[in-house]
Amino acid sequence: MNFTVLIPARLASTRLPNKPLADIGGAPMVVRVAQRVMSVMGASGRVRVVVAADSAAIITACQAHGVEAVLTRTDHPSGSDRLAEACQLLGLADDEIVVNVQGDEPLIDPLLVTAVAQLLTQRPEASMSTAAHAIDNLLEFTNPNVVKVVLDARGLALYFSRAPIPHWRDQPGTLPSPAPLRHIGIYGYRVGFLRQFPTLAQAPSEITEALEQLRAMWHGHRIAVHISQHAPGPGVDTPEDLERVRRLFGA
Repeated sequence: MNFTVLIPARLASTRLPNKPLADIGGAPMVVRVAQRVMSVMGASGRVRVVVAADSAAIITACQAHGVEAVLTRTDHPSGSDRLAEACQLLGLADDEIVVNVQGDEPLIDPLLVTAVAQLLTQRPEASMSTAAHAIDNLLEFTNPNVVKVVLDARGLALYFSRAPIPHWRDQPGTLPSPAPLRHIGIYGYRVGFLRQFPTLAQAPSEITEALEQLRAMWHGHRIAVHISQHAPGPGVDTPEDLERVRRLFGA
């Protein structure tokens, strides 16, 4: 299986300035993400890992650590626009598969990346793939910052929401059974669809929920969902997150 991992990296961050370049154990965070992915998959030569950056400083940092990177525009309104430009810069064909790994996830499980890519190769009816895991506590289920997803019988997404879905009518205030699913923010795309996605009109549900993936579904595209047995490692959004990850790296 051949695919490309794209890691978008923006220097601007309101909660953690210069986040992609934050040091974790002697290397910038975005480099740690790339190294994490390459540690399992890069040796095969079939997986290309590329950082899509908006700053020459990020490009320089990646090159210093042997990580491939491309410089994209600074004015992209969304991450998917940046990914689409990266596909163009890399000359990827429409039938190729890319996986979007966020640049603030230095503890991402490389096997999860592979699973998301593999799922898309197995589901020709889907334009995208993503992942989810079971929720085991009510606090997480009711938290609007935790995105939930409901699937159909074929493992395709029916809807994503910040609301606690599905709602258990007869036992309100309790976890549904079987367990509800928490969405994991990793995406696989067919390159042809990714080029098209930024041109699609925003969906009303996307605006309401602030969830970009709902745009794809509103326009009739299907999203296949891999069920992981484990929650993902912690990402980095705040200085406190960064310190926690540094401790895990022994930095």
